[in-house]
Amino acid sequence: MKTALITHADCLNHVTPEGHPERVARLQHILHALEPLDLNRVTAPFAAEDDVLRIHPADYIADLRRARPNDGFAQIDGDTFLSPGSIDAAFRGAGAVIRAVDMVLGGEAPNAFAAIRPPGHHAETSTAMGFCLFGNAALAAKHALDHHGLNRVAVVDFDVHHGNGTQDLLWDEPRALLVTSQQMPLWPGSGRPDEDGAHGQILNMPLSPESGSAEMRAAYETQAFPRLRAFKPELIIISAGFDAHQDDPLASLNWTTGDFTWVTAELCALAQDLCQGRIVSTLEGGYDLNALSAATKAHVQELMKAAT
Repeated sequence: MKTALITHADCLNHVTPEGHPERVARLQHILHALEPLDLNRVTAPFAAEDDVLRIHPADYIADLRRARPNDGFAQIDGDTFLSPGSIDAAFRGAGAVIRAVDMVLGGEAPNAFAAIRPPGHHAETSTAMGFCLFGNAALAAKHALDHHGLNRVAVVDFDVHHGNGTQDLLWDEPRALLVTSQQMPLWPGSGRPDEDGAHGQILNMPLSPESGSAEMRAAYETQAFPRLRAFKPELIIISAGFDAHQDDPLASLNWTTGDFTWVTAELCALAQDLCQGRIVSTLEGGYDLNALSAATKAHVQELMKAAT
């Protein structure tokens, strides 16, 4: 079986103002980079509203729909915008991660990557922020737990910005372990080690600006990987943000493409030992187009190696 690549053209219809870092070209560059790879290409379904209601209240979804403009842009906060195609794009993104979980847990694919936008890990229960509308990684976790009846799911977030939304959505969920590394100090300002969840099931690993590969690898080797092994997840979900790359304009952790290769390979090896290799990965950040496409390709290639 092959790694599944799940996406939809609707995700290209979430348009942001000129000069905005979270732009249509991000997904275009990624899909171009992945085009030569031998993947199981799957069209993302439109998520059912009941699925999104696992993590967001009905009033929040209704408010987003009311805010959607007929043309141009609607601004939700300082950096989060809606265009006429944004809501459909968000529902396709949610549908993509749900389909990915269904495929991996149903034995249709050994692992999967959801190439979607807008991203999700900053969307809190009732607040869109940080370019994000729906909390896709948390939704994937809740779908695996509630729909498929798993007992333990782990979410690993290596985006350079803290996944405050995923943390908010999973704060009270004892069946989900959240492991997240992030540059600190950096927006949104959350992600301290003492933010450990209602059940002690959240591990935040702040990394210093300009710290580079060594500090990141040490954090994962001494904190993240042992915590994952102790938790014994039945599925690993990756919030795959590539903005820790040394060429990214929004941060300064200075990871290389090789670092994304390394962390993905290590997570694949852990998944092989712990949960039959079952991984669902979903796109988050990454704003230098060349770095983003190279790192995403490296990430997906490691998933492909693990699938063989």
